[in-house]
Amino acid sequence: MYSRTNFIFTLLVSLIFLTLSTAYAERYGKQKVVYHINYDNPKKQTGALRNIQNHINAVGKENLDIKVVLHGNGLALLVLPEALKRLPKFKHGNADGKMASNIDKLKEQGVKFQVCKNTVKGRKVDVYGDLYDVDEKADIVPSGVAELAHLQQLGYVYIKP
Repeated sequence: MYSRTNFIFTLLVSLIFLTLSTAYAERYGKQKVVYHINYDNPKKQTGALRNIQNHINAVGKENLDIKVVLHGNGLALLVLPEALKRLPKFKHGNADGKMASNIDKLKEQGVKFQVCKNTVKGRKVDVYGDLYDVDEKADIVPSGVAELAHLQQLGYVYIKP
């Protein structure tokens, strides 16, 4: 009896969640969004990732194309803490275990993190040794600012959390 009650309760909760998800998706439709991060404050960066997750929760990952463009100090989001000693132009290395976990969860939902090549070059960053989970071919863009303009020309909505 208990397992049948649990099953029915779980089924009802699932149906309610599915109904709410569908209602939100109908309200918002498909969205293309670029989030701009060029600051290194770990609390603000954590808040930005939380905003992105809330956005996904409201609209649904299947209805979103989200890119996060990082340049300048914003690259600190992906800088490994142990790399700071090699990177004197950064004050923070925010890619600790908790931040990395948040980044992984967002990537699993289709969020793309794009890194400015000008920042990498200018600050002498080793993509594979200093940054968390960045692929030089897939994740590096020639210029963070130019990428923001390009994405907006393609219809991406600009958000700076």
